Amino acid sequence: MTTYVFIITVLIVFSAYFSATETAFSSMNKTRMKAIAEEGNKKAVLACALADQYDKLLSTILIGNNIVNILASSLATVLFINLLENPDLGATVSTVVITLVVLIFGEITPKSVAKDMPERFAMFSAPFLNVLMTILTPLTFVFSVWKKLVSKFFKPSSDAHISQGELLMMVNEAHNEGGIDKDESDLLRNAIEFTERDAEDILTHRMELEALPADATREQIAAAFSESKFSRLLVYEGSIDNIVGVLHLKDFYTGSGVTDKPLSEIITPAVFVLKNEKISALLRTLQKAKSHIAVVLDEYGGTYGIVTMEDILEELVGDIWDEHDEVTPSIKRTGEHTYRVNCSMDLDEFCAFFHIKAESEMNSLCGWIADELGKIPEPGDAFAFGELGISVVSCESHRAELIDVTQQTAQLAEPDKRKE
Repeated sequence: MTTYVFIITVLIVFSAYFSATETAFSSMNKTRMKAIAEEGNKKAVLACALADQYDKLLSTILIGNNIVNILASSLATVLFINLLENPDLGATVSTVVITLVVLIFGEITPKSVAKDMPERFAMFSAPFLNVLMTILTPLTFVFSVWKKLVSKFFKPSSDAHISQGELLMMVNEAHNEGGIDKDESDLLRNAIEFTERDAEDILTHRMELEALPADATREQIAAAFSESKFSRLLVYEGSIDNIVGVLHLKDFYTGSGVTDKPLSEIITPAVFVLKNEKISALLRTLQKAKSHIAVVLDEYGGTYGIVTMEDILEELVGDIWDEHDEVTPSIKRTGEHTYRVNCSMDLDEFCAFFHIKAESEMNSLCGWIADELGKIPEPGDAFAFGELGISVVSCESHRAELIDVTQQTAQLAEPDKRKE
């Protein structure tokens, strides 16, 4: 009897080992394990090698687990039949006891432990598992052939890649669990969403462009550089819809002062893209052309705006300011529930700040205001949107420039320090 109990105990231990190993290898972080392996940990190197043969690994674990569980059940049946001297009662008691023991000590407990420290347990179990995989190679080969045969009838889904939404969810989980901080989370989220944005989403509209006519005098050019503080200016012929090139500050000012060359000889060709161009493709276009500015065209071939290399990089790392930039807040608190808002900001940013949803085809706040008013905005125009009262303060070039926003009841989130 003692021998039976000892053997059954050993078999339950092996059952726990196989269950925990299966959970460890399915739950472990492969990136973290590879990092440990690169530090010279031989068990981590072996665990990574076994994980690369996951089908064979899983077959070995399942074969081993089933063998020990069946043996434990069989021996327990013999043990209880001898103890109770009743075959039917012994078999029943054996089934109940061995089921509970295997469930508690061979499945639930070891899997719970392995789930909490998968990398450590995978490294612990790797040496013995490697030996067992070698021994059971003939059986695992048979199962691999069987799997290929079954796969012909039950084809896996072709859409097995990780979606953008799943990646964003993983980033959010890592941030919430403390694995990465807010800055790292924002950078990863921006990088994931980077390929989905169009040139239209980040451009500077034609109304805000600084450009020079092709026949501009040196005095006009110098004044434009001085007033705008830009290092590059667009050059056009006839109208802003006919951009002929880009003038760089360093080409206009030489070591001896202003260049004597005509404007046509010192401008560089402009890069033209459509407004629905993905910014990831636009970045490659600018890199290939060795240019920092792309002129964005509308569906009629007219100038819709420009996108600079800085605009694209800001989609990844946030706003980039230099010593010449005049940093003006997009949203400024003027009272307990009142705000002064610059209408050049994106509609999405405005909605996020005030926690509202605006169903609109407009990307800019000034465009949305004109759409809501149903006319060209004028100072004094006002309307209500949900719990917000919006009043136009000033206009420029037939569009709202500044507005006052009054929040009626709901509490606003703390303003972004960058905007305050």
